[in-house]
Amino acid sequence: MSVGSNIKHDSSYGHVTGTSIFVDDRSPLRNEIHVGVVGSPYAAGNLKKIHFEEALKLPGVLAVYTAEDLSHNRWGAIFKTQPLLVDKEIGHFDEPVAIIAAENKEVLPKARKLIKVEVEEKEPLFSIDEAIKKEQHVYKATPIIKGNVDKALKESPRTLKGDFECGGQEHFYLESQASIVYPLENGQLEVHSSSQHPTETQHLVAEAVGVPFHYVTCIVKRMGGGFGGKESQAAPFAAYAGLCAYKLGRPARLALTKDDDMAMTGKRHPFKNYYEVGFDDNGKILALKADLYSDAGPYADLSSAILERAMFHIDSAYFIPHAKITGTCCKTNLPSNTAFRGFGGPQGTMTIESIIEDIAFETGKDPAEIRKINLYGKETNNTTHYGQLIDHNPLPEIFEKIIQKADYKKKRDEINKFNKENNGKLRGLSLGFTKFGIAFTAKFLNQGNALVNVHLDGSIQVSTGATEMGQGVNTKIQQIAAHAFGIPSNLVQVMPTSTEKNHNTSPTAASSGADINGSATLKACNKIKERLKIVLHKHWAGEISDGVKEYELEDCGDLSHIVFEDQQVLDKKHGHKISFKEALSIAYFNRVSLGSYAFFKTEGIGFNKEKSEGKPFNYYTNGAAVSEVEIDEYTGELKVLSTDILMDLGRPINPGIDQGQTLGAFIQGMGWVTGEQLYFSDKGKLLSHSPTTYKIPNIQDTPRNFTIEFIENNNNHQAVHRSKAVGEPPFLLGISVFMAVKNALTYRSRERVKLVSPATNERILEQLSGNMNN
Repeated sequence: MSVGSNIKHDSSYGHVTGTSIFVDDRSPLRNEIHVGVVGSPYAAGNLKKIHFEEALKLPGVLAVYTAEDLSHNRWGAIFKTQPLLVDKEIGHFDEPVAIIAAENKEVLPKARKLIKVEVEEKEPLFSIDEAIKKEQHVYKATPIIKGNVDKALKESPRTLKGDFECGGQEHFYLESQASIVYPLENGQLEVHSSSQHPTETQHLVAEAVGVPFHYVTCIVKRMGGGFGGKESQAAPFAAYAGLCAYKLGRPARLALTKDDDMAMTGKRHPFKNYYEVGFDDNGKILALKADLYSDAGPYADLSSAILERAMFHIDSAYFIPHAKITGTCCKTNLPSNTAFRGFGGPQGTMTIESIIEDIAFETGKDPAEIRKINLYGKETNNTTHYGQLIDHNPLPEIFEKIIQKADYKKKRDEINKFNKENNGKLRGLSLGFTKFGIAFTAKFLNQGNALVNVHLDGSIQVSTGATEMGQGVNTKIQQIAAHAFGIPSNLVQVMPTSTEKNHNTSPTAASSGADINGSATLKACNKIKERLKIVLHKHWAGEISDGVKEYELEDCGDLSHIVFEDQQVLDKKHGHKISFKEALSIAYFNRVSLGSYAFFKTEGIGFNKEKSEGKPFNYYTNGAAVSEVEIDEYTGELKVLSTDILMDLGRPINPGIDQGQTLGAFIQGMGWVTGEQLYFSDKGKLLSHSPTTYKIPNIQDTPRNFTIEFIENNNNHQAVHRSKAVGEPPFLLGISVFMAVKNALTYRSRERVKLVSPATNERILEQLSGNMNN
């Protein structure tokens, strides 16, 4: 059967042969124009005037547009406070202030140099600490409170206070932000965008040019990577191209260079989290008070939702009896930060995992022991600090299996011996968990729709609101539809995502793309199947003749004995059999619809912020990783010797794709906590804005020994075919590498190790040369 099989990614051949079409690969039209973006040369200030007269004199420059040319100039995924183009107050360096329309892209950089921006400068803020001191914020979250944390802390045998800091991260998708907009008749626009959220792109383009939503269609064939960076921030760039196309009546293409993309767009949110934790002599956590501060940048974007997920995931996999978690999105003058794989979950999880390492240091116990006694249980200690019951909890079994699989105790003994006998090399070991909640925390986003069209030759076209960014969601939807009708997966084609076919869609994010859109697809397939069953039931009973007798669908009772398999439809009760294509022909000639639309919404979720209780997540994807690292004590160089991963992914729809997602997410997470660091000038300009200055992990950074294994779990009835989401959860396992570094440093430290993430070679060396015994 198709579901559960390792069929190839639907774009695999195209990617390998170079025939896959991305936005900027679309053939240029004869009268097409190119669009460039002019960024602010200041990080903060009031915009006085934009001088672009000289640029307009350049041959090939058609127009320069500013905020005055927009019909609507405020946008935002949650709070609509961010300007498309700066009209008064500048929020960050390289913030778009104007756009250029030109005959060719070669003239764009020349025109940009001729445009002068007159600004009344202000003093910018570039750090969370500065923002806290000056009480600058864009959002304050409702606290999550459980029990009496102050009383529990006061009565705890031991307490620790401290802060944990983790940096931002560049998305580094291979395809930069890109859009092409084609003007159609009657003022309509057809937008092709590299976007995770076609509906938001459609709406923002329409608002920017001043037309109703139904005048704009947004189409997304695929993206060359997204990772959250194209959830909200793709829409403005489509609006810039849309404005040029609408004003000039010509197709408009905007494709940022990698340098411009990195400089203009937001990143993963840096966090600085202050905490006080109470625990007993065995290391069991009794209470946690945590104040989370994120760097939102100048605008809200998705920062509030990201902060709240960090607050939800501050527990990682551990039961906390008493808790008070607060959160603030700080306002700074760095590019407005946005969604990134994990969506705040990693920043919350990393904090408690670091606390676990500190508790182990204080009690003199192995960190794995501390993790074990604090793990969520099955019958008791199984309610989160936000009141959600963790049912079907596999964490205790995962712990035992990963300890065995990774040979943890043997590795720990070997490391203890190695670190005593060696001078110049230092090793560390850590176990990390992911307990990632699956659902949008904004309840209304947990909806989707699908259109399924069955053709008379037995082939099928499926359209959903999901967008393909390489993660394989189209392939999973293809398998779901093929499985439903009992046909080979190559007879199913998932069509480009279009707001014309699937309207009011949610972004492909929150690891919910396959869950929501796959469920809608299955629902639509089942509607068609029920019609076919009735047609064939009447046909086999002699109640209709092909193409002759008019026929009205009606309830025929239980028809579960009619099944679809091996490109046939079989009546297993009466022994009838017919090919799938013949069944379609009978239905067609009797004027029965072979297409269906279905709507799906995730049931049973919701969270009351005021009461700090509810069920914000549909279920959890769980996993664990054990990572071992080696550090060169003279250079700070880090090597990951081994990583063993164990994941609970329910019953995977495509195990091969899920394995790829697990591997990729872990490596991306590992990069965030080790080598990937953002550098800004003292003026707020991003310095690490290219592949030469910003380094993602390469093959030499990956674990020398790397294993991934899935546990069998058929109990997840909350998702299609009992599968589980995989896109984001394994990212959090990369944190195990950072904790292994921290663990290694404890072998040379007199006191608790305070290590800021990412653990770059320089930071490791600073720790070794600072508070170390040697």
